[in-house]
Parts: sequence; C-alpha cells; structure tokens
Amino acid sequence: MQYREDKNGERLSVLGFGCMRFPKKGRSIDFEETEREILEAYAAGVNYFDTAYIYGGSEETLGRILERNGIREKVRIATKLPQYLIGSRAALDRYWGEQLARLRTGYVDYYLMHHLTDIAMWEKLKSVGVIPWLEEKKRSGAIKNVGFSYHGDTGGFLRILADYDWDFCQIQYNYFDEYAQAGVDGLKAAAARGIPVVVMEPLRGGKLVGMLPERAKELFAASGRGWSPAEWSFRWLYDQPEVTVVLSGMNSLEMVRENCRTASEAGAGQLTEADRAVLRAVTEEIRSRDRVGCTGCRYCMPCPRGVDIPGAFRCYNRMFIESPRQGRFEYAQTVGLSGEPAFPSRCVGCGKCEAHCPQGIPIREKLKEADRALRPLPYRIGIAAARKFMFRKAKKEKTGEEGTGGPASR
Repeated sequence: MQYREDKNGERLSVLGFGCMRFPKKGRSIDFEETEREILEAYAAGVNYFDTAYIYGGSEETLGRILERNGIREKVRIATKLPQYLIGSRAALDRYWGEQLARLRTGYVDYYLMHHLTDIAMWEKLKSVGVIPWLEEKKRSGAIKNVGFSYHGDTGGFLRILADYDWDFCQIQYNYFDEYAQAGVDGLKAAAARGIPVVVMEPLRGGKLVGMLPERAKELFAASGRGWSPAEWSFRWLYDQPEVTVVLSGMNSLEMVRENCRTASEAGAGQLTEADRAVLRAVTEEIRSRDRVGCTGCRYCMPCPRGVDIPGAFRCYNRMFIESPRQGRFEYAQTVGLSGEPAFPSRCVGCGKCEAHCPQGIPIREKLKEADRALRPLPYRIGIAAARKFMFRKAKKEKTGEEGTGGPASR
C-alpha cells in the first residue's frame, strides 16, 4: 500500500474504504461479509474509512467491526455532519453524540460538512455557530481534522475553500468528470492551499466499469496494458500528486484485493501520453451514448411517491451503452416485477429530488423521457402479463398451502 500525507504529516493510504455501499443480506447490511472485506483491506494497508450519518447502518457497522477487532486506534475514521438537518447549535450536539455512539468511539479523525453544493449551505451552518463548535471540538481532540464534501460547480467550491482554514476536502472526480463539479481546477486550487483532497466516485457509481460501451472495453484491451477498467480509473487518479486518498465502495473480496494491488503499484507520473490518449478516447465513446449523468449516489431518494429514480436512469443509460433490449429487460425485471412497481409515471413533480441531486440533473423531465423509452407499449403489455402470472400464482400457492394443512396451517 502506498501512502500520502495530510496537512499534519499523517500518512493516509491512497486507497480509502468507502462505506456507503456495504454488501447487503436482504435489506440489511451483511455484517459478516462486510467484516471480512474491511479486515482484508486493513491487512493490505488501508487505514482510511469513510462513512456518513445518512448511510443507513454504515456508521454502526463500521464501529462494531473496528471495536470487535481492536483496530480503532490503528485506522482513521471519516464521517460527516448532516448539515441539511442542522437548524440550531443544539442539533450539532445531538447528531454528534449520536454519531459517536454509533461509531463506538470518543473522537473522529476526519469530520466533513456533508454535501455542500454552494456557499449558502456553508453560511447557514455558520449562522448556527458551527465554526466555534468545530474549533472547540478540535481543541478537545474530539475532532482531529475538519473538511467538507462538495457537489456543486467550481465557482462555489472555490468560495467555500477560501472561507475557512480547512484541513481537507472531498470531491467527485474521475477521468469522465475531469471538468465537472469542483473538477481539476478545484483539485489544483485545494492543492495550492496545501489542502489534501479525498476523491469520491472514482468509478462514477460503478458506471466506468459495469456500464462501459463495448467499444470502450475494446480500446482498453487494445492498449496492451492488461489493466481492468477499474484499474485504469484508479491509475488515472493516483497519477496526480494532488490527490491524497481515493475512496472505493468495495463490496466483494475480489474488488478489495484488486483495488489494494493497484494502490500498491500505481503512483504519480506513471501514465504515458499513450495511456492518456486511451482514456480520452474512452471518455468520448461513453459521452456519445450517455443520456443521463446519474452516478447512483441515491441522494435523491427516498422519493415521496416511491419512484426508484437511480434505477430508472441506470436502465435508461444501459439502453444506449449496451442495447435497448438490455436496458428494458433489466428495468422490467428489477422494477416492473417488484411487489410495488415504482414507475416514473408515479412522479407528481414535487421537485424534492432535484433539490438534493449532486449532478444538477433535471430529474422530473428526464424521468418522463426515461419512462417513455423504457416502457414502450409492447413492454407495458409484457410486464402486466408477467405480473398477473407471477402474483396470481403466488396468491394461489399461498391459498392452497393454507387450505391443505401446509406449513401455514400447522
């Protein structure tokens, strides 16, 4: 594992464990599998673990695993203040206390103001006294480093960056989003101030691996490098000395092992001009087919009407990245055949989703567009027929079981 330093000379693994997408067992986090993956990463040298208040069950799971294995003092925890829920000084203390209890710790190494999208959000926090509150926590040792995570444009990022003596910051950044959000200009501005940068969404929610067009995969293969799409993405980031830590939401041992290997081998200044040309060509290939710039972060959820917004956009993009049939089939399978199908047609246009979207997507407009494409008349008929068959059969089986002395009647 390679390491880069924060402002205080603390050595951080260049690969950080993103805890938003822990593996699931049913609807709950699979504790045993998550523990295996975290310990595998720890053994390989990963010492930075990133979670947040709103990552359902994540803080508690991480805290249990670190305590149970006696490694809390050997790693660095990053978690986030849910600034969108803060309206008073008392709220700061309330959420902070809850987070410490979940994490089973008395201090947090890296504490972020979560999901800032413009200076107004930071000003709101300042109005309730967040700066003296943070300074008191730093003096007491309860918070070691203060930062912010950002999902807005470059101008807003630069204003927030200059408004406080930050210890670090976190931005969405990858070869496809080089000029989006804070972008490369934000990255370099932070580095110029000596502020470490933690990168999130290095694979754009998995899109730069699982949803690549075939032509993009061919371009990678033809390079002769032998790197997977994920490795190409990480190597592009590690090639830049301004990047301190790259977060990855790893949810399999294979993923942990591959990413740890890459983080042990890749370094700044290793990519050649030929490598960069490959990545530029891949970017253009993706951009030519993508319809919605959704990363699957799920900040737009839950929808008051139950619409699976990221699911709809994922399948819509898949229509163009792979094939219309693949996108429509996945949508019919994952949404159409669910117990309560949350089709985009249920949207009432309240706009709550758009207020929270880091990408600034016009979600209401794009949902209508996606629904028209994903459910043309033949698919509507097919989904309705499949649902009728499946749920009538399930009801019949249940009724038969209860009426014939089956398990339900004993």
